[in-house]
Formats: sequence, C-alpha cells, structure tokens
Amino acid sequence: MKVDWGALGSVFGVSLVVVLGLVALFSAALRGLSAREVAREGGGSGTTGLSVAVTCFAACAAVVLFGIYLIVAR
Repeated sequence: MKVDWGALGSVFGVSLVVVLGLVALFSAALRGLSAREVAREGGGSGTTGLSVAVTCFAACAAVVLFGIYLIVAR
C-alpha cells in the first residue's frame, strides 16, 4: 500500500485555506451584528452592520452547502 503524499498534502492545504476563510467570514458576520447593536444603541439604524452580517452568513451557508454537494454528488 502506497500513500500519495502529494495528494494528501494538497487536500490538507486546500482544507486549511477553506476552513480559515470560513472562520474569517463567520467572524466578520458576528462583527457586523455587533456593529449593528452598537449603532442602534447610539441612535443609528445599523443597516450597514446588518447587511455585512447577512452577506457573510450567506457566504458561509454557500460554502457549507457546496461542500455537502461535493460529498453527496460522488
């Protein structure tokens, strides 16, 4: 039995980049929600924070659904 170390390293690298990107998107969404709350406490509307949060959460959902599609389609 031989292990293709190049392919294993490639999968590890891509997985690491995707996970870090997903964590960054989720963190940005939480920061957007926090900015919305701060703006609303200060008397503003907070629509910018909400739009950032919704966009980032939608991107997170798209990445997760694409991953599930890749697993199920094969």
